[in-house]
Amino acid sequence: SEWSRGATVTDMDHFFRRKRAGLVKSLLSLSLVFASALMILKLKLSEKDAEGLKGAQKADWCGSDCFPSIQAPVQSKFWRLNAAAQSKRVDSQRVSNGTPTSWEVQVLNCSEDELVKSQGWFRRLDPRFHQFVLHRHCRYFPMLINHPEKCADGQVHLIMVIKSVIEQHDRREAVRKTWGKERTINGKKIKTLFLLGTPTTGKDTKNLQKLIEYEDRIYKDILQWDFMDTFFNLTLKEVNFLKWFNIYCPRVQFIFKGDDDVFVNTHNLLEFIGFKVEERKDSDLFVGDTISKAIPIRNRQSKYYIPKELYDQPYPPYVGGGGFVMSSQLARRLFTASEDVELYPIDDVFLGMCLKRLNVSPELHSGFRTFGITRQKVSSMNREPCFYKSLIVVHKLSAQELLRMWSAVHNKDLVCAQRSFI
Repeated sequence: SEWSRGATVTDMDHFFRRKRAGLVKSLLSLSLVFASALMILKLKLSEKDAEGLKGAQKADWCGSDCFPSIQAPVQSKFWRLNAAAQSKRVDSQRVSNGTPTSWEVQVLNCSEDELVKSQGWFRRLDPRFHQFVLHRHCRYFPMLINHPEKCADGQVHLIMVIKSVIEQHDRREAVRKTWGKERTINGKKIKTLFLLGTPTTGKDTKNLQKLIEYEDRIYKDILQWDFMDTFFNLTLKEVNFLKWFNIYCPRVQFIFKGDDDVFVNTHNLLEFIGFKVEERKDSDLFVGDTISKAIPIRNRQSKYYIPKELYDQPYPPYVGGGGFVMSSQLARRLFTASEDVELYPIDDVFLGMCLKRLNVSPELHSGFRTFGITRQKVSSMNREPCFYKSLIVVHKLSAQELLRMWSAVHNKDLVCAQRSFI
């Protein structure tokens, strides 16, 4: 079904006439409540396409706002703790193999690494990277929203894990209605989770947090940690999820990990996994759009810019973070390896570094197109349903484009000349 376009103007006027006395004290608060109510109505109705909230600054560099100088216990904007969520956490207990049985990080003790400041390479480093370097020993964070029950029945075949930010509600809703829908296909149970941090400085933090908590009460598919959603902090989503998975999902078999703006052909993905299992090549499975022989970008205008002081050698092979699949066995080994690898500001490359430590090479597969079907964005191939029907992952699509393409690909009247993939 498509998203609802919201209530009529009359409905909204009626709503606010009833609520104005209790909620609105000024024109500013009226506008905030209006925005919040509109979002909640879209969540409740969920019938037709909607624009949703836009403008998440996903690619912004993480500046000094993300890593203020802090002392423990921490109560700053960056390391916000949610008292209500914290009160619900149980004390961590460990099983015989040393794995905690619940998320044990409740208070973050993180101060600047004073030893780094005295080193010559740090003084030469681009100031944009100072706060990242001074705090990259800060690895695990308190959870604001958790769902330990997601894998509890021990029968999940594939878990879809999607990186998102609070403001991208329309993308999450499109994913839930398409490839991220929780269901069972040919006996294979699929579950879905969205990984989030907290809003960046300057946004309406309080209302956005209430909205995401409301959204989670409806769908129960959000994991949220107490760090800001910034470009540099995407790597924190990798390591915190690996730790979470190691604790709560001992019997899940496979993980698909991707962005909230990709198209995934779920049937092709399951078929591909099935082939790997039949060939007994699934234990070290890590497959995607592999990039080899890449080097750090030195263009200071690029969001992927890395100064020589931070890293001055070729990258190991890595996969584009738009979408990849890996086995649960490898995910557990990756978690162990990641704890000995310094955090790196590009999450895709960081995972490549962890794979290198395990002596595992990511597998290239033509069904994963994290740069589009063709890199020429204006090409009609990027809008052809038959290509999407034969691939596994295509990046990137807006929420509306995803809904339209999903409908077109699953139209029983669609006739394609041949199935070129698999």
